[in-house]
Amino acid sequence: MARGVWRNWSGTVTATPARVHVPRSVDDVVAAVRAVRGSHLRPRGSGHSFTPLAATDAHALDLRGWTGIESLDTTTGRVRVRAGTTLRALNAALDAHGLALENLGDIDVQTISGALATGTHGTGARLGGLATQVVALDLVLADGTPVACSAGDALFEAARIGLGALGVVTHVTLRCVPAFALRASERPEPLEDVLAHLDTLFDEADHVEFYWFPYGAQALVKRNQRVDDPPAPLHPVRRFVEYDVVENAAFGALCRVGRAFPATAVPLGRVASGVLSAREYGDRSHRVFTTRRRVRFAESEWAVPRARLAGVLDELRALVPRLEHPVLFPVEVRVAAADDVWLSTAHGRDTAYVAIHQYVGAPRAEYFAAFGEIAAAAGGRPHWGKEHHLDAAALAERYPRFEDFRRVRRDVDPSGLFGNEHLDRVLGPA
Repeated sequence: MARGVWRNWSGTVTATPARVHVPRSVDDVVAAVRAVRGSHLRPRGSGHSFTPLAATDAHALDLRGWTGIESLDTTTGRVRVRAGTTLRALNAALDAHGLALENLGDIDVQTISGALATGTHGTGARLGGLATQVVALDLVLADGTPVACSAGDALFEAARIGLGALGVVTHVTLRCVPAFALRASERPEPLEDVLAHLDTLFDEADHVEFYWFPYGAQALVKRNQRVDDPPAPLHPVRRFVEYDVVENAAFGALCRVGRAFPATAVPLGRVASGVLSAREYGDRSHRVFTTRRRVRFAESEWAVPRARLAGVLDELRALVPRLEHPVLFPVEVRVAAADDVWLSTAHGRDTAYVAIHQYVGAPRAEYFAAFGEIAAAAGGRPHWGKEHHLDAAALAERYPRFEDFRRVRRDVDPSGLFGNEHLDRVLGPA
C-alpha cells in the first residue's frame, strides 16, 4: 500500500508508516517479516486502541485483509479463525453455526487479534476476559518462523495478551459455547442506591454493569441474564429511536454543545442523566452485548481489586466537581473474575473496571491524570489499550508474571523487530 497517514478510531493517535504490508496468507506475513531488516514492524487491526500501541513510522502490517473462519467443530466448540477477522464478523459467523463467545465487550469493530492483544473484556462476576476463551495461537516470529502454541507453552501464556510484542498472530483458536440468548434489563436507578449495594449488585445477573453520568443523580444499570428462549427483541422503530437517535445523534449533539460552551456541560450532564429510560428485551447474546458507537471519545480504564471499588468511586465523585474542564461522557463500571493470563488486568484477583471517557476534542489531560493517580494508589492496573501514565517499572510491580513475559519477548524477538516507542515505555526496550 502507498504511504499514508493512519489514525486510530478516536483520531487521537496518528502515524505515517514508511510501508504498509497487507497479507493475504501466512506466507505473505512471513515475507513481510523477513523483508524488514534494521527497522521495526507493527501489526495493526481496526485501530480501536486509544494508545499508540499500533502506531509506527516504520513498517506496518495491516491484518484486516486476512479474515474468516478456517475450521469449526460444533461438537467441541473449537473454532480456528484468521487474526484479522472482526468480532462483528466472527459473532455473525459463529451464530450461523449455533455457537457463541461466552462473554464480550460492548464494541465489536476490533479484530480478534487486536482485541486479544490489549486484553479486551466484558462484564460478569464469574467470567473472564476474551483471552480466557483462547486455547491456541499461531504466530510468525521475528525470524520469520511460523509457530503454533497452546496451553503449557510459555509463548502461549505470554501471547494470549501479547501487545503485538511477540510476533504477528495469524490464527486464534477459541473455545466457544452453544449459542445462547440474553434477557436484558436496563433501567435508571438512584446512584446512591447503586453505590450502597455494590457488594451484591454484580451478582444479581450473569452480566451486570452501570453507567454514571457525572453531575447527575441517576445511574443506568444494565443486567443481562442468560435464558433458554429469547424474549422478543426491541421493535425496530424503538431500537432506532433509542440507540441511533437518543444514544448517538442526540447525545453527540449534547457533547458538541458542551465542548463548545463548557459552562453548559454541567446542566447538560444532568439532562442526560434525567432522560434515561427503562427497557427490557431479549436477543441472541452478541446482539445484546454489543452496541454501535458513533460518538467519538477518548478513554482511560483501570482495573482495581473488586474490594477497592467503592473507595475508588468515592474519590472519583469527589474529583469531578473540582476539575477545571467539565466531563461530557459517562463513567462505566464492570467486573470480571480472576484469571491466570500473565498480562491480564484481572490476573490473580476478582476485578472491577472503572472506565472514564471524554468527548473527543474536549480537554481530558487533567481528568485522566487525576483519576489515574486514584486508581494507581488503589493497586489499579491500566487497560493496555487505553490511555494511562504508567511505565514499565511501575507496571512490573503490578503483574507477578511481568518479568516472565519480558523473558519470552527477549527469546522470540531479541532485536526488537516488533517494538515501537509505546512498547518501550510500557515494557521497556526489547
